[in-house]
Amino acid sequence: MNRAKNIFFTLFVAVAVCAAVVLLVRDIHKTMWQPSEVVILSTNDIHASLDNFARLATAVKQCRDTVFTVVVDAGDRWTGNAYVDLAESRRPIIDLMNEVGYSVATLGNHEFDCGAEMLGKALSIARFDVVCANMKSSTESLATPEGGVTIVSPEGVKFDIVGVVTNYNNGHPDGDEASFEGLDFVDPQKAAIEQARSMRGDVKVLLSHMGDDKDMELAAKTPMYNVIIGGHTHRVLDTVVRRTVIGQTGRKLRRVGATRIRLNGCRVASVEYENIELAGYAEDEHVKQLIADIEANPTLKRPAGTLASTLDHTGLANLQTRVVAEATGADIGLYHYGGVRLDNLASGTVTIKQLFDNEPFFTQVATATMTAEQLRRMIIAKYNDTQNPKEAHRIDIFASTPYDIVVDNEDCALDVRFAELREGVKYRVAMADYMAENYPAIECEDMVCTPLRVYNLDVDYFKRHSPVSVSNVPLQRVVRR
Repeated sequence: MNRAKNIFFTLFVAVAVCAAVVLLVRDIHKTMWQPSEVVILSTNDIHASLDNFARLATAVKQCRDTVFTVVVDAGDRWTGNAYVDLAESRRPIIDLMNEVGYSVATLGNHEFDCGAEMLGKALSIARFDVVCANMKSSTESLATPEGGVTIVSPEGVKFDIVGVVTNYNNGHPDGDEASFEGLDFVDPQKAAIEQARSMRGDVKVLLSHMGDDKDMELAAKTPMYNVIIGGHTHRVLDTVVRRTVIGQTGRKLRRVGATRIRLNGCRVASVEYENIELAGYAEDEHVKQLIADIEANPTLKRPAGTLASTLDHTGLANLQTRVVAEATGADIGLYHYGGVRLDNLASGTVTIKQLFDNEPFFTQVATATMTAEQLRRMIIAKYNDTQNPKEAHRIDIFASTPYDIVVDNEDCALDVRFAELREGVKYRVAMADYMAENYPAIECEDMVCTPLRVYNLDVDYFKRHSPVSVSNVPLQRVVRR
């Protein structure tokens, strides 16, 4: 009898175990193959633009109402708006990102504009993760960020999100040398690959502030990333390299990138990227009021002077070359393309804020003595720049004196012809300190970085010369040999 009971009990246990195994296998199968969807909403190169944050908040809320949503940023969140850049710790942009509900961001080169201490203070109030795999800090004010984080969807899918910032042959991203004291940078592509290998998620996303050329180069090397959300080059981009989807939204928060990832269980079934114009969204009233509070600054709205006619980017560059030359008594004023941040400035009243927005870098003026031959070598080296190719093969150095760059059929600069300069004569030259510290092939005498800040010089110039009259006609040309 006892034997019969034991056999029955054994059979019962065996059946129960088999049933449990069947249920477990069924649940595992269901988890592995259950279709799901995740959307990554992305921004890059916001440059402190506040105009569309209220619309972005609406877009994020609408997306979250329908699907699991991760909000990310690929760097350069400030430098470009006085309401942000003159505030303590650049707090307004961080507060707005907290309000919208960002999940992860990486660092852009402009995050370092005021040094490690200010960046550390800004990051301390961020309620989102900041990742950067190719930067290490030896300062107490800024901790070394994580290289990547993992976000898990409600279905249990793991998303590894890695960040990198651009790094050049000078050992750091774009910017003044002093801004990077105590910080070390390694090759971002190598760091992105190593970080991805060290993580065990199902989907790999790179937040890259390398530029689209480097993003596509990385994707061509390895298909390990499903998605690269890019920045730095201000491109509006939607492309695929091998199996990697690469997107970039341009700049100044005109668009939001939407990456739709469809999954079968933990396997990626498809990835689609789209740039969506934010102008089509209604403004979130709460965020709109937060922006109004930020912009309630009467000092910045004060008129600096007037402008006789609307200036385009070239006209603004012509203005800057004139301002730095006059302020220092130089024979020649130089200014660089990237130092002019506005696309245009309308005629009529010009405010303090507008002048700061055009020159938000707290740039100082450097002076030196140079000959026409030394200027020629500097201009040719910049036009053919291989260290920073996004600034090459264009008029990057504006001057108050006219010149032509002579190029061959491959668009390689061969010569520079000056209309007004004489060979062998030494000229006093004024330029942005960024040019003096970072541009290749600068040869000169008596280089001095003055305490004069370009923004203050602009304000003073408008006070003394209004209505200011400047031509949009380029003084520099590229001509074929």
